[in-house]
Amino acid sequence: MQLLRLAMRRCFLVPGSMLLLFATGCHSHYIQATLTNRSDAPLSVIQVEYPSASFGTQQLQPGAAFHYRFKLLGSGPIKVSFVDAHNGEHAQTGPSLNEGQEGLLNIDLTQTRADFNQLLRP
Repeated sequence: MQLLRLAMRRCFLVPGSMLLLFATGCHSHYIQATLTNRSDAPLSVIQVEYPSASFGTQQLQPGAAFHYRFKLLGSGPIKVSFVDAHNGEHAQTGPSLNEGQEGLLNIDLTQTRADFNQLLRP
């Protein structure tokens, strides 16, 4: 009888311990980026370059937002380029990002510029 109790206790302790380990043991650092068109005309060919990779979208309508989540490998400045409604090309360099940072990065776009707002740690 005591052997049965010991076996049942182990059956509940091991999975519970593993669940606690998985819930608290791993944390992936990532940056949640949001591109928002703050102008009254569409933007196209929006490209964001960050250390080790890039992302983008083909078109962003007025008031629309594009969300992208990425893991930062390496350090360096973020750059954004886009085409305005009159086919004018624009490029702008933003803040430097460091490997291991995590948090939020908002890039507000108009027909002529990009504004970078970040809430990153560490």
